Amino acid sequence: MKSQIFINLPVKDLDKSFSFYSKMGFSNNPQFSDETAKCMVFSDEIFVMIMTHDKFKSFVNKPITDVSKTITLLLSISVDSLDKVNEICNNALTAGGIEPVEAKDYGFMQQRTIEDPDGHTWEIFNMDMSKFPQQ
Repeated sequence: MKSQIFINLPVKDLDKSFSFYSKMGFSNNPQFSDETAKCMVFSDEIFVMIMTHDKFKSFVNKPITDVSKTITLLLSISVDSLDKVNEICNNALTAGGIEPVEAKDYGFMQQRTIEDPDGHTWEIFNMDMSKFPQQ
């Protein structure tokens, strides 16, 4: 079995977050979803568990950070084309996300940054290593 990553995010409004991630392009795995958490599937290896604050608190012993005011991590996902970067990010904006910084083009990599309704920050990028500067 390949390694998988499950990103666990506390959210204030589970239904709003479910709608956001669905419109962003994630599908739902109902096997791991209930009224306190939804398993949102990006790929065979990447899953995002959105959880009510009460559910999230049952796994941790520290307070939940208000990510609308502070940042503790950037969640970055690569996709196979710039068109896919734009599709995901435009869908996220339509679903109520924000784009806090301008898109970046590094020549070999194009990147856009999106915040979900709670303020969790996602970088969606496409990288072409054949364009990476040679040293």
